[in-house]
Amino acid sequence: MPPVSSTPNSELRTPDSGRRLIVNADDFGRSHSINEAVVRAHREGILTTASLMVNETGCDEAVALARENPKLGVGLHLTLLCGKSALPPEKIPGLVNARGEFSDQPVVVGMRYFFERSLHEQLRAEIHAQFQKFRATGLPLDHINGHLHLHLHPTVFRILMEDASTLGIQHLRLTRDCLLRSRRMARGHWFYRVSHATIYEWLSRRARGPLKQRGIRHAQITFGLLQNARVDEEYILKLLPELPAGDSELYSHPSLDEFKHEFDALVSPRVKELVGKLGVELIRYRDL
Repeated sequence: MPPVSSTPNSELRTPDSGRRLIVNADDFGRSHSINEAVVRAHREGILTTASLMVNETGCDEAVALARENPKLGVGLHLTLLCGKSALPPEKIPGLVNARGEFSDQPVVVGMRYFFERSLHEQLRAEIHAQFQKFRATGLPLDHINGHLHLHLHPTVFRILMEDASTLGIQHLRLTRDCLLRSRRMARGHWFYRVSHATIYEWLSRRARGPLKQRGIRHAQITFGLLQNARVDEEYILKLLPELPAGDSELYSHPSLDEFKHEFDALVSPRVKELVGKLGVELIRYRDL
């Protein structure tokens, strides 16, 4: 399948800049509002991929919409906190409550998953169950990432790498952003920015070797991490000229209600025009 066109207007294209960009929406399948925003941002804007939450109430609708839009690359948004499980509570009692809900406390979850070895096989079972639910949709697996980037948690990442062949992992989000570049595009929220830039730089560095060893492809940098639901038009217009040569990813959380500003940014005529003028090629993970 050929790469997704960066703009419907071929007159905006200039010679190839050597810069390719994956534009992803996280949380596909979480709600009707998110599903509608994803499909519209793909049809009307610059969105090329989306990450599916297979255990949420809007999953079936999201799958149906993805089938109607085969150029949209759909991956698995692995959910091991702040969401629902694929397996029943009795199968993974250390991970979820009686309603099959994961904890919504990321720090506590991260510590438990690392130090409580008794949870590791339960995590493996739940990870496999979510991959199985994705396979059951019949959609090609474009990529894998994690809700709140938990796919790079040392324990979760080890399981994913040990079972990468069985799970069919070929493309994965390597979550890292550049704090220096971010300072030129946005202001404020410095504790959040510095802490997340530091944590994910360390996690991504330790992940590179295992990914390379297994031939799992990824973008070199991921934009959006340091924005925390503030991927608006102004940010994207500043980002596009700053894109490095090679492959990058921009992710956001578009919806028609809570994060409508992120949807508006993805369908902005100014953004689409700038993509074309700069010669940025919009791609999916499968195009890497």
